[in-house]
Amino acid sequence: MSAQQGVVEDQALVVTRDFVGSRSETNDIMSRLSVESQAALRQFSLERTTGYGVDYSDAVELRARVIEGQDWRSAATDLADVCLRRVEGAPEGAGRPTRIAYLRRASALLRMSQMMMLSDTAERQAIFTRAGELYAKAAELSADRERVVIEAGRDPLVGWLVTAPDTAVGSAVVIGGVEGWAMDFDSLGESLAERGIDALLLDGPGQGETRLTHKHYLTAQWRDAYARAVDFLDERAPGRPIGFIGNSMGGSFAMAVAGQDTRIRACVDNGGIHAPWLVPPTMGTFFSKMVAACGTEDANRAVDVWKTVTPLADGPNAGYPLLVVQGGDDPMISMDLAQILLQGAPTDDKRMVIFSDGNHCVYNHKHDRDALVADWTRARLCGLPSPEIAN
Repeated sequence: MSAQQGVVEDQALVVTRDFVGSRSETNDIMSRLSVESQAALRQFSLERTTGYGVDYSDAVELRARVIEGQDWRSAATDLADVCLRRVEGAPEGAGRPTRIAYLRRASALLRMSQMMMLSDTAERQAIFTRAGELYAKAAELSADRERVVIEAGRDPLVGWLVTAPDTAVGSAVVIGGVEGWAMDFDSLGESLAERGIDALLLDGPGQGETRLTHKHYLTAQWRDAYARAVDFLDERAPGRPIGFIGNSMGGSFAMAVAGQDTRIRACVDNGGIHAPWLVPPTMGTFFSKMVAACGTEDANRAVDVWKTVTPLADGPNAGYPLLVVQGGDDPMISMDLAQILLQGAPTDDKRMVIFSDGNHCVYNHKHDRDALVADWTRARLCGLPSPEIAN
């Protein structure tokens, strides 16, 4: 065999996966991008993107492609297609974990692709539906969660029930906020399930599939919908203690529900605010998304709906155990606002844990955050005092 033949044969053994790779993000480079690309890179940091379930390498590549000039939506969609090709190429049998991982990665990327879309268009609905289908395929393979549809009057609620591997000691509702929704917080659901708590990752009114597929928007009757979600958990396991965990603006809803429903035995607020209706229109796209959640273009009408979210209101379940999780470097919820929420909560059984460099919802300490929330929730649902929390 000649030396030339040896080189050719060796090359046949080499497969290269090409990536754009990380790129510098200087002000000069960013200023050359479109307004939407700049906004996407600013709003969805690497930590926040991975916090919503996007794999770290995919998040790096997504940012790099956008910096190179590709638009946010198509960059995320293209990366999802790469993941799906690897699903197809996974071997039978032993390849099941590979298929699960890449299906979930593709789903997370598709969910990320629609984050900058402000209107509920047919395209956006199709994207989110596809993301849910891929997540469901992964769930069929993992057999550790199932999609559930909860009747809630005229319009249903959609969620994912992540069940404990052994006999559960409690149940919990987990919701997101204005942007991050049910599937985006599955790491928290998994942490709860590992500790014996069945977790209902729920798209509430104005969120996710509940909104985009079933047109169930946030209205002044939102409490009835969440009551039905609690009913669902109570009916499948009568008497089992129930927790309610809210992330971002979902924390405000969680507290508002907990104060009124005596079945809630533990509540976690991760990034909520004491008065959601005080978010000003100057917050731009975030305020626009709050309005869109209400299924209207009338800002005043939407604000009237948000005024019904009253986390500090007294009620028949005042005194419920409350954990507030706060990022010390949260650009949206200041420490002053977090203190107002904590001090005004209608319970003496409360504590706040601050991650000194934590961003909004503490995405940059996701694993520590999830462990904290799940350990605390289990203890309180089991009737135990708040566990010791190390510095």
